Amino acid sequence: MIVVRSETHRRHHSLELDGATIVPSWEAPDRAEHVDRALDEQGTHKTIGPDAFDAELVDEVHDPEYVRFLAGAWSRWQAEGHTAVGAMAFGWPARRFRDLRPATLEAQLGYYSFAADCSISEGTWEAVRDSAAIADTAARQVLGGTSVVFARCRPPGHHAMKDQFGGYCYLNNAAIAAQRLRSGGHAEVAVLDVDYHHGNGTQDIFYERDDVRFCSIHADPSEEFPYFLGHADEHGAGRGTGHNRNLPLPRGTEAETWFDTLEQAIGWLDDSSPTALVVSLGLDTFVDDPISHFRLQQPDFIRLGRRLAAIGLPTVLVMEGGYATEELGRNVGAVLSGFETARRG
Repeated sequence: MIVVRSETHRRHHSLELDGATIVPSWEAPDRAEHVDRALDEQGTHKTIGPDAFDAELVDEVHDPEYVRFLAGAWSRWQAEGHTAVGAMAFGWPARRFRDLRPATLEAQLGYYSFAADCSISEGTWEAVRDSAAIADTAARQVLGGTSVVFARCRPPGHHAMKDQFGGYCYLNNAAIAAQRLRSGGHAEVAVLDVDYHHGNGTQDIFYERDDVRFCSIHADPSEEFPYFLGHADEHGAGRGTGHNRNLPLPRGTEAETWFDTLEQAIGWLDDSSPTALVVSLGLDTFVDDPISHFRLQQPDFIRLGRRLAAIGLPTVLVMEGGYATEELGRNVGAVLSGFETARRG
């Protein structure tokens, strides 16, 4: 399998608010490093670097002003004399506030974010830019005739909305891959999100579109992040009505129930006959994930890979969450080996 990756992710170190304390984020560089080592040890993958960042493509997915904000936030933070190692918001527009884009950096940090779990540091933009380019490159490879490509993205992306970052995500890698596939000729693209947390950003980006069909299996947002999107009654709007489906599950969901739900998701995606698939591949459904509460075991990820392969579509697998760091590489490897075995069979 072709694996697209970059070492630039090592430049991104984030902080998050945990209780009343600012702590290093669970989303740390060693996540990607464990994945890279595990896939190198498998020895069956061809590794390539990303093509150049395509700003025009990204602007089709995200608000261009938001992208410019991300690109320039750290230099502005330094120019204003801040000495903290990370730029974070401390106020957000909430109910009954006006939707006005503010002028100051401090206010824009709140305007362009929705959670206190993402800081912007010296290397954040470079890592975010390369992560988006990795997803784009993987989609380009699929457009060129490769049946499946793994985009080893870091930071992840599925929480990133049109114009807001949060949930460790800044640019939406899965949405960027889907947009590349659309621009490359696929009439409709299916996006399947199997991360423990709802892909609120992907839903937001495609909610009023009928050319990308989005389905997410995730923990019930009435009790899990991101709380305010991901409920079962969210079906899309305007032209996108009927093109969005959420399948929330309770904490403690076991593998068999989860795989039954996966069948529902795949059946629903198949209803409209998409011609390409993007998978937001979160591995935080693992039983030992420290911040998630489903109960999949490592053999279940082999099964997941086989089932995704059986869908039979050109596929981009985009890495999202997974915070049992030492096991993450083996779990990713299990998905890829299951996929490859099924496709060869």
